[in-house]
Amino acid sequence: MAEVRPEEVSAILRKQLAGFEKETDIYDVGTVLQVGDGVARVYGLTKALMSELVEFPHGVFGMVLNLEEDNVGCILFGESSEIKEGDTVKRTGRVASMPVGEQMLGRVFNALGQPTDGRGPIHTDKFLPIERKALGVMQRSKVNQPLQTGIKAVDGMIPIGCGQRELIIGDRQTGKTAVALDAIINQRFTHTPEAKALGIEPVYCIYVAIGQKSSTVAQVVDKLQQEGAMAYTAVIAATASDPAPMQYIAPYSGATLGEHFRDSGRHALVVYDDLTKQAQAYRQVSLLLRRPPGREAYPGDVFYLHSRLLERSSKLNADLGGGSLTAFPIIETQAGDVSAYIPTNVISITDGQIYLEPGMFNAGIRPAINVGISVSRVGGTAQIKAMRKVAGRLRLELAQYAELEAFAKFGSDLDKATLQQLRRGARLVELLKQGQYVPMTVEKQVVSLFAGTNGYLDEIPVSEVQRFERELLELLELKHPEVLTGIASKKDLTDEITASLKKILGDFTASFKASVKA
Repeated sequence: MAEVRPEEVSAILRKQLAGFEKETDIYDVGTVLQVGDGVARVYGLTKALMSELVEFPHGVFGMVLNLEEDNVGCILFGESSEIKEGDTVKRTGRVASMPVGEQMLGRVFNALGQPTDGRGPIHTDKFLPIERKALGVMQRSKVNQPLQTGIKAVDGMIPIGCGQRELIIGDRQTGKTAVALDAIINQRFTHTPEAKALGIEPVYCIYVAIGQKSSTVAQVVDKLQQEGAMAYTAVIAATASDPAPMQYIAPYSGATLGEHFRDSGRHALVVYDDLTKQAQAYRQVSLLLRRPPGREAYPGDVFYLHSRLLERSSKLNADLGGGSLTAFPIIETQAGDVSAYIPTNVISITDGQIYLEPGMFNAGIRPAINVGISVSRVGGTAQIKAMRKVAGRLRLELAQYAELEAFAKFGSDLDKATLQQLRRGARLVELLKQGQYVPMTVEKQVVSLFAGTNGYLDEIPVSEVQRFERELLELLELKHPEVLTGIASKKDLTDEITASLKKILGDFTASFKASVKA
C-alpha cells in the first residue's frame, strides 16, 4: 500500500475546509427590549426590512414599522400581554401579506386573512403584500365605464365610474354606510345572465369595517346575506376590540384583495368604513413608537397614509386586461366640519365626494345628499347616454329650487315662473327620496327622472309623488316591458323610445290625477 505523504493530507484537508463555510447567524433573531399597548421594541434584528412580518412567542405576529440605529419598532397583531421583556423574536423574511382568491368571497376575516366567521379555514394558494406601489399613469386608462349604485340621486347627479375614488362624508348617523351598502347590493344585478347579455361585467365587492362594534359588523353581514350579496362580497373586519395595528392595516388588506380582481381583468369595489378610525389608530401607533406628533397630534405622514391607499384604485388599460378597482372611502365629520384636518386631506385625494347632511336626514330626505357641495370629478363620462339626457337639467333645477326656497320663506309675492320652479323643485326632491336597501336599476331611474324633469309630476300633490313613481314603474314592467329593455340595451333615449314614453306618461298622468281627485 502506497504511503500518504503529510503534504497530501494537508492539501486534502485544505480543499475540504475551503468548501465548508459556516457563518454564525446572528441577524435573524432578536430580543424584546420593551413591550406594551400593541407596540414592541426589539434589539438585534439588524437586517429586518420595513413592513416585514416578525414572529413573537405564543404565535403572535408583528410588523416592522420603525428602523432605528439600535432597535426595531414593531406593531403587534395579537394579544401583547403574553409577550414580555427578554422574549426571542424571529424574522420571517417576508413582508406582511394577505391571502387572495375567489375563496375569500362570502367570508368574514381579519386584516391578515384569518377567518373570524367560524366556518373553518380559507384555502388559497396565492399571497400578495398588503402594501404595494400604486401603478403609474401609463398603466391606467380613462374612467368612462359607469358603476351603478342604484341610488337615483347618485347615479343621476354624482355619477361614479369604475376605477374612481368617491368619498362618502358626513356626521355620524346620517346614512353613510347605507349608501355604500346600497351600492354593494346593487351589484347583484351585474352577476345575472341578463347583465351578461347586455355586456355588463360583474363587480366583486370588499367591505372593510374599521373600528366598528362587532355587533354592527354582524348586522351588515346579515343584511348582505339576506339580499344575496355575500356571494360576491368579502368582509374584512378590524373591530373596535381589535388592536390598533389591525385597524391600521385593514384598508391596505382590502385594497390588496381588490387588486387581485382588478389585475385579473375584472371589476372590484372596495368600501373603507371608515378612514377616520384608521387615522386615529395610526396616530395611536405612531405616538407609541415615539414618532414626532404634528397637527392635532397626528404624525406628519398622515396624508401619505391615505394617499398611498387610495392611489391604488384605478382603471387599467386594455394591455393589462382593462380591470378596475373603485374605492368608496367613508369619513366621519364632527358637527358638519368638512374643513377639518382629515376630511380636507381625503377630499383632496379623492375624485369627488357625496356629502350627507344631518339637517336633511332629520327632515326625512333620505338619502340625505346635499347636491350643492357633492360632486363627481368624472361627471357625464361615467353615465349612459339616456341618463345624461334626463339628468342634465336635474342638478340645475334642484340648485335653483334650494335658492328660491330660502327666498320664498320671506313671504313676498312671487311671480308665476318662480312659483312653477318651486313646485317642480319640491316634487323633484320628493322623487329623489329612496328607501334603504332598495337600489333601482338604471332604466327605471331614467324613466323616473324623465317624468320629473319633463313636468309630468307638476300637477301631482307632493304627498302622492312616491305612489306615482311606484305605480308608473309597475305599469311599465307589466304592460310595456319593451320600453325598459330598450333603454337597458341601447343605453340611450332614442326618438322611438322617447315618443312611446311620452304617450305612456301622458295617459298614466291623466288617469292618476283623476284617481287622486276622486
